[in-house]
Amino acid sequence: MTKKADTPDSDFSNLIHHIQESRGIDFRGYKRTSLERRIRRRMEEVGCDDFTSYHAFLEAHPQEFINLLNTVLINVTSFFRDKDAWEVLRTDVVPRILERKGSTGHIRIWSVGCASGEEPYSLAMLFAEALGTPEFCRRVKIYATDLDEEALNTARHATYAARDVDSVPEPLLERYFERTGNHYVFQRELRKCVIFGRHNVVSDAPISRIDLLICRNLLIYLEADTQNVVLPRLHYALVNDGFLFLGKAETQLARSRMFEPIDLKSRIFTKVPREWRRSQGGGLALAADAHGGRANQQNRLLESIVDNSAAAYLAVNIDGQLIFANAPARRLFDVEENDIGRPFQDLTISYRPAELRSRIEEVRTSGRTVRIEHQPFSRPGIEPTHLTIEVSLLYGRDGKPFATLMSFVNTSRLFLLQQEVDAAQESLETTIEELQSSNEELETTNEELQSTNEELETTNEELQSTNEELETMNEELRSTNEELEVANEEMRRQGEEASEYKQYSESILRSIDAGIIVLDDNMIVRSWNRWSENVWGLRTEEVVGESFLDLDIGLPVLHLRRALHDTLTNRVAAEPLELEAMDRRGRRIDCRIRLSPLLHHKDTYGAVLIIEDVTERTRADAFARYLGRIIGRSLNEVYVLDPATFHFQLVNRGGEAKLGHSLDALRQIALHELMPDIDAVTFGELVAPLLSGEKDEIVFETRIESGHQPARPVEMCMQYFAQEQPPVLVAIAHDTAKRQSIGSFDGRREAASD
Repeated sequence: MTKKADTPDSDFSNLIHHIQESRGIDFRGYKRTSLERRIRRRMEEVGCDDFTSYHAFLEAHPQEFINLLNTVLINVTSFFRDKDAWEVLRTDVVPRILERKGSTGHIRIWSVGCASGEEPYSLAMLFAEALGTPEFCRRVKIYATDLDEEALNTARHATYAARDVDSVPEPLLERYFERTGNHYVFQRELRKCVIFGRHNVVSDAPISRIDLLICRNLLIYLEADTQNVVLPRLHYALVNDGFLFLGKAETQLARSRMFEPIDLKSRIFTKVPREWRRSQGGGLALAADAHGGRANQQNRLLESIVDNSAAAYLAVNIDGQLIFANAPARRLFDVEENDIGRPFQDLTISYRPAELRSRIEEVRTSGRTVRIEHQPFSRPGIEPTHLTIEVSLLYGRDGKPFATLMSFVNTSRLFLLQQEVDAAQESLETTIEELQSSNEELETTNEELQSTNEELETTNEELQSTNEELETMNEELRSTNEELEVANEEMRRQGEEASEYKQYSESILRSIDAGIIVLDDNMIVRSWNRWSENVWGLRTEEVVGESFLDLDIGLPVLHLRRALHDTLTNRVAAEPLELEAMDRRGRRIDCRIRLSPLLHHKDTYGAVLIIEDVTERTRADAFARYLGRIIGRSLNEVYVLDPATFHFQLVNRGGEAKLGHSLDALRQIALHELMPDIDAVTFGELVAPLLSGEKDEIVFETRIESGHQPARPVEMCMQYFAQEQPPVLVAIAHDTAKRQSIGSFDGRREAASD
C-alpha cells in the first residue's frame, strides 16, 4: 500500500472537523505534524490510502474512533513519574498549600490528562501522607480529567498489574494498595476523593478555585496558538498563589508573565495574580502591562476564552455599577449594551434568579467567596434551569479588591444527577444494610455449614463403619448364596424326585384295581383315577371341581353323605360301607367303600374314598359260608391248623365231638400232641414236603386220642393252602375203626356165602 504524498489540507480539516462533531474532541490545537503522523499510522492499519477514505471508514465503523483516540492520545504515565520533581512537590509545595489552608480549609487539586489514573493516585498518597487518611478524606478533592474514556474507566477501577506499581515506594504500596491475586487495588477510602471525568482543556470551561494543577506533557502536543488559549485557562483555574506542575519537556512558561517558577528544573510554578478588565467585545481580559503587544494578544485570547465559556460572568465595581457581562451572561439574563455602567441594583439580575445585592455586600465585607448551589431560574423564551452562582472579589496588583465577579454555571444536569446520586445513596445505604444483614445471615449459614461439615464427617465415619459391615455382610451373603445354590440344587433334585414320585403315584393310582377319589373339605372332587373312569364312565376332567354328591353315577352317593360328614368333622376313618351299584354298562356290582380323612398337620383338608368291586368276593364269601355250613355239619373231622405251630385254629362239629374237646381248648393243643404214635419231630418231617410244596397232599394212618377214650385209628389226609392269607394247613381225619368193622362184616358175609 502506498500513501499519497500530497494530501489536500481540506481533506485533513474535514476529517478533524468530523471527529469534533462526532465525538466532541477538538484536535485543531494539536501540532499538525504529530497529529497527522499518528492518524496516518492508524490509516495504514485499516487499509485507507487518504484522509477522505478514512473519513468514510470512520462514518461506516464508529467503533474505529476508540482505536484512533488510543493512537492519538498517547497515555504514557506511571506512579511518581520523575521522582525528583515529585520529591520537590512533597517537600516544598505540599507544606505551603497546607500552611495557607490552615487546619480546616478545603484543598482542590486538578490533574489534567490523567490517563489511567497513576498521577492523581500519586497525589492522593502524597497528601494522605501529609494529612493522614481521615483528614485527607475530609478536606481534599482531586479532579482527574482526560479525553480518553477507556483510560478513564481503567482509572476508576484503580486496579494495576505488579509492573505498574514498581515505582511506588514499598511503604506506600503496603499502606495504600490491597493485593488481589496478581493485581494491586488502590485504597477505597482515598479513591472516593478522586473524581474522574471527561474534559477537553482546549474547549471546555476550566475547573475553578484549584490549589494545585498538574498538566504534565500535554502542552508539547499543542500548537503555539492553542497553548496560548490553554495557559490562560490554567491561570484562571488556579487560586491566587496556586501551583502549576508541568512535565520536564515543557518550557512554555519560562518567560510567561502569568506564572512564576518555584523550581524551574522540576517545572513547578505559582500563579501571578492579574487584574480583569472588560474588553471591547464584552469579554473578560487581563489588564494591559508594559509589554503592550504581548498583553494585547493575551487580552484578545482571554476575551475570546471568556466569551466562548459555557459559564455566564458579571462584574460589578466597588461603586455598585455593572462593568462587565460576557456573551453567555448577556444571552441568559437579557443584558443590553446600555446596561453596562448602570447601577447593578436597578437591574432585574440583581434579585433574580437570586438576591445578589446582599451577597455582594457580604463578599465585600468578609472577603470570602459566596456560593449558591442549584438556584432555580426561568424567564420567557428559555427552558427552566438550575444555576450555581459564585460571588467573589477581584483583586488588583496592589492586592486591593477593585470589583466583584459573579459566575453563573448551568448545573441543571448536575442538579438532576445530584438527585439521582442522593437517591442512589439512599438505595446504596439500604443495600449496605441489606448486605450487612446478608453478611450476618452468611455468617450464620457458615456456622451451620461448619456444623453440617462436622455432621458429614461423623456421617462419613459411620458410612465407613457401615461399609465395613456391608463388606462383612457381603461375605455372609456370598456364603449364603453358595448355600442357596446348594439348597437350590437340592430343591431341583427334590423337585425332580417329586415329579418322578408324582408320576409314580399317578401310575400306582392308575394301576390300583380300585376306585380312589379325593375330595376337599367341601366334598369337591380333586382326584379321580382310571378305575373310576372305567367303572363309572366319567373322565377326570368331567368330575374334577364338581361336587361329589351331585355326580350322576351308578353309585348311590347320597348314602355316603353322613359318613363323609362324620369323617370330615371327626377326622377319623369311617366304618367300611358296602353298597350295591351299577357300572357304566348297567351291570350290578357290589362295592366296598372305605372313607379316610385327608390330614395335614392335624388339619382336615378333605377325604379319600377307596371303592372296591367286591362282587366276586361277596359271592365267594357266600359260597364259603355255604361250604362252611356243610363242612361244619359233616360227621368227618376237619381240622384247620397253624402251619407254624400245628395248633388247632378251626375244628368242625364232627371234630369237636370225636376229639372230646371244645374249640377253645383245642386251640391250645397241637395236632401231634393227640397222636401217641408220632412225636413232634416226626410229625414235622412228615408234613415238611407238604409245606415246601413238594407234595400237594399227604395221607397217612395213625391213632388219635379222643378225650378219655382209648386212641382210635384214623386215616389222616392233609393239604397246605399257601396262597391263602394267612396260609392254613387243613387235615381231614377218617375214622378207620368203622372201616375195619365194615371190613370184618363183609368178610363174615363173604364167608357165610361160601
